[in-house]
Amino acid sequence: MRMMMTKEIDMPELTEQRDVVVERRGSAGIIRLNRSRALNSLTLEMIRSIAAALDEFALDSATATVIVLGDGDRGFCAGGDIRVLHESGRTGTDIAETFWREEFRLNHRIATYPKPYVALMDGITMGGGVGLSSHGRHRVVTERTRLAMPETGIGYFPDVGATWLLPRAPGETGIWMGLTGSAINAADAIYAGLADVRVASFQLPELIETLAELPRNAAFRDVGSLLKNLSDHPGDSELKRNGDLIQRAFHFGSVEEIYGALENEAGEFAAETRRILLTRSPTSLKLALRLLRQGGQSRTLAECLNRELGACMRILNTPDFYEGIRAAIIDKDRNPKWHPATIEAVDQAAVDVFLQPASRPLAL
Repeated sequence: MRMMMTKEIDMPELTEQRDVVVERRGSAGIIRLNRSRALNSLTLEMIRSIAAALDEFALDSATATVIVLGDGDRGFCAGGDIRVLHESGRTGTDIAETFWREEFRLNHRIATYPKPYVALMDGITMGGGVGLSSHGRHRVVTERTRLAMPETGIGYFPDVGATWLLPRAPGETGIWMGLTGSAINAADAIYAGLADVRVASFQLPELIETLAELPRNAAFRDVGSLLKNLSDHPGDSELKRNGDLIQRAFHFGSVEEIYGALENEAGEFAAETRRILLTRSPTSLKLALRLLRQGGQSRTLAECLNRELGACMRILNTPDFYEGIRAAIIDKDRNPKWHPATIEAVDQAAVDVFLQPASRPLAL
């Protein structure tokens, strides 16, 4: 293959913020999250850098394809930097709201991007990392992919448009994912509709180079077939194997009914699922189920993102959000004390509050 020149884009936003590295290689625009020490967790500055690069590439006639990847071999992106959101909520600054608003706009931008957008979901892909990848046109996973929306474990709820994506997974698979927050592998991600193909991690450099060599006028036609040609068999999906059980247990409209259904199911999968749910924030579980069910009835991603934004504005006033982050990343005792502590004690009216629209909707 011929040698290609690599050119970094000269944009002030990107030269000042090296947590995102942007370059042009052949006909490909490449966006690399460069914060591997934090599993490429997203900051507000990173979101702005990515958005600026996407705008630049969309207008650049020499760019046919955009490739997004994470630095290092541990993770594509572990989500948003929740420590910053925690601090913003505690101190009453507007950083958390600004972060969510700009992140959700970026998610919508990715879903409607005019050029082939290829996300390489190698390693940990969670929360905001799912938002950066699963809304894209071409989603690549590897044998190292561990994908999750783990928010109910930190007193939060699935966001970044997950309330649009998860209800559209087969059966009740997405509800299982959104409530348990459990990590899944490449085969499960493809089965759930959150990824398209699995490519071995050692082949990713070849994949990037081949994409960069595509003629500009052939990218729309050829990217999909190129990815398919480089892909391998993803293996068996545990979620597919347990699909009937998940359907039976998770088709209900209340978390209490889901608990009861799991109690009546035999086997390790059902028992482990119930055990995990019992460790999650009861308020988050009820809120997540409401949002996911409403997302399944929504007509557009924009509807879901605006609904999620309204819930974000209220989550900053709830104790479980701070307690979950404390237990996960501040004290790291992994022993959150939820309030209220049980599903039965969660007041339905308190959940209804989260469904109030944000005072300023997203301009999408």
